[in-house]
Amino acid sequence: MTIRENAIAKLQQLSEPLLQEVTDFIDFVIHKHQVKIADSQPDETLVEEWSQWFEAVDCLDVSPFR
Repeated sequence: MTIRENAIAKLQQLSEPLLQEVTDFIDFVIHKHQVKIADSQPDETLVEEWSQWFEAVDCLDVSPFR
């Protein structure tokens, strides 16, 4: 079983709230790696990317932690 298949099998067993946590973590990891790439880009591009990221975060549907 590949890493991708193993991850998918585990994801299929999670409840919706746990899937949301996993999705948030995946978004964090993607963002972290995009920031490393953005370090070599001009400041205007970086500002625009951060602005888009904040807009995307504002749209997240987050339920209260119980």
